[in-house]
Amino acid sequence: MDGKLRENAGNAVKTILETAGFEIQEVNVPVDFSAMREGETLLVLCSNTPSEIEGFDQARFSLRVGDEELECKKLVFTLEENIRTEQSIVWGVKEFVQYAGEAALARVLERTLSLSFAVGRAERPAGRGDEGAGEVPSGISIPHLPIKVSKQAAEHIAGIQGNVTLRFIPHWVYQYQSSGEQVYKDQRVAFDAQGGGAVNAVNGLSIDADGSSVTEQEIPPGAEVVKPHIPKEEAAERMYKELIDKLTRTVRIKQVKGDAIFYEEKVIRPDRKNIQLDIRQMYVPVWQVRGKKIVEINAFTGEILSQPMDEGVEIL
Repeated sequence: MDGKLRENAGNAVKTILETAGFEIQEVNVPVDFSAMREGETLLVLCSNTPSEIEGFDQARFSLRVGDEELECKKLVFTLEENIRTEQSIVWGVKEFVQYAGEAALARVLERTLSLSFAVGRAERPAGRGDEGAGEVPSGISIPHLPIKVSKQAAEHIAGIQGNVTLRFIPHWVYQYQSSGEQVYKDQRVAFDAQGGGAVNAVNGLSIDADGSSVTEQEIPPGAEVVKPHIPKEEAAERMYKELIDKLTRTVRIKQVKGDAIFYEEKVIRPDRKNIQLDIRQMYVPVWQVRGKKIVEINAFTGEILSQPMDEGVEIL
């Protein structure tokens, strides 16, 4: 790499690593820079020169912290397709494009990119071309319901064959607790209640969910994450309105005037300030099977969805 290309490559890799929680430090040659995270030290070389990469790969680097000596991990970013290493992790064009995209998504979601450099994980110390090394993890962790229905099971449930994709649909899951009471004449109405639910952050539809099964883990590689269209504040207003309507009571009061008996009906609503609402984001995994028709399967419950959860909106 020439000077400008190498500088651009280094800056791009730095951005990915910073999104993953690494602190970048400039160091002397033959290393472009170092990255540190919770006792983990990574040395990075951006180069297309085989001899430079080989020398970096064979060299042993360590960091002394107090009386402890820590061996440094090594990462090579190269545009050359045939580079192989013995002791270094190699990122080529494919890996760079993947991690750069996932880092951008993590920044949009204001989350830390999940990126591991442990031996035996997606980042293979033997280079990029190993067969049978397994899929590269997505590197993105979002709060979502677990995937309990496999791809094959989803096709079976859908009853059609076609292109199957896994999508994560954003929802606002909430828990509420209501208290207080109102008195009208001789009628006392209490509003003690609690419960929960979720609202689709794309189309606004409500679903039964309490959020207790939500897990914060990496999503599978290749899965699509749908961008929310309904902000938290708007969702909260909808929830308050629905809860007030749900808790509203109509009382009938008997009145006697002379020989006449009549009834008065009074609508009594709870006070919004007595409703405590806890809202957080979660994603619902959905298998979408596109064949002669489109069928969507809730990957948590196995339920066939009566209408699309995302209505064809933007994917991150």
